[in-house]
Amino acid sequence: MQLVGGLHKIRESHKGCVASIGNFDGVHLGHQDIIQQLSAKASALNTHACVILFEPQPKEFFTPEKAPARISTLREKIELLQQFGIDQVLVVRFDKLFRSLSADEFIQRVLVDGLAVKHLVVGDDFRFGSDRAGNFARLEQAGQQYGFGVNNTRSVIVDGDRVSSTLVRHSLQQADFERTAELLGHRYSMSGRVISGQQLGRTLGTPTANIQLKRRRIPMSGVFAVRVTVDNQTWPGVANLGIRPTVSGKTPLLEVHLLGYSGNLYDKRIHVEYVKKIRDERKFDSLDALRAAIQVDQRDAQDILAANN
Repeated sequence: MQLVGGLHKIRESHKGCVASIGNFDGVHLGHQDIIQQLSAKASALNTHACVILFEPQPKEFFTPEKAPARISTLREKIELLQQFGIDQVLVVRFDKLFRSLSADEFIQRVLVDGLAVKHLVVGDDFRFGSDRAGNFARLEQAGQQYGFGVNNTRSVIVDGDRVSSTLVRHSLQQADFERTAELLGHRYSMSGRVISGQQLGRTLGTPTANIQLKRRRIPMSGVFAVRVTVDNQTWPGVANLGIRPTVSGKTPLLEVHLLGYSGNLYDKRIHVEYVKKIRDERKFDSLDALRAAIQVDQRDAQDILAANN
């Protein structure tokens, strides 16, 4: 897959594609249906399928304090898009200059002069350009003017509900991982590189792998039974996702203890799949109380994972 890091990085080989534009947060079944449409159209036109992403996501730019929690980081999103068959991803920096483009300037700079798109697949509620002045009808007009096709996305329904990133976030907040898996088409996970931490886990007798979340907000919090993949091997584990109130933490962090693992995890990239929530994150009166709770969490995680093989 080709990753194009900005409009200024577009080369001739990136042009003439079939494209879609959106957040693609979580790359859920609705997104996967768009990818299937892109791939089919790209095959028919003998070209490549491209997804256009904005970073940060527009709501994170305009109202960061109100922006929804991210289901997936940019890297996770790109990995999923590649897994589902996208040939090319264009990541456009969403900043003051870009948000000031008029709808017509957006079309000219991104779709025409930039990617020279042959076909575009977007939702009929897609808005773009300064003050969100551009809409689906304007894209259809531009398609007639510049010679590219436009069609809208289809709704994907699961158990009577339209699949959306909002619905996935709701299922994660409820820790309903079975429902989340139905909406995503796979079990929910987070991944990242293990960083050096406070070494508190070792003090408590449970060394943990600390992972920076690279999200403004997290979609859920608590203590979870997880499966952890590292170096192509999968281990049972227990994870704390949150701010760690007992030690006065402020920044959300993912801490994972691998049951039975004794190697060095620093700087390794690990994949954490959520199986079931054990309890909410809470503040303990002492480190001894926290240590006792962690021991209970480990036993609960072992029981849960043994029952969910």
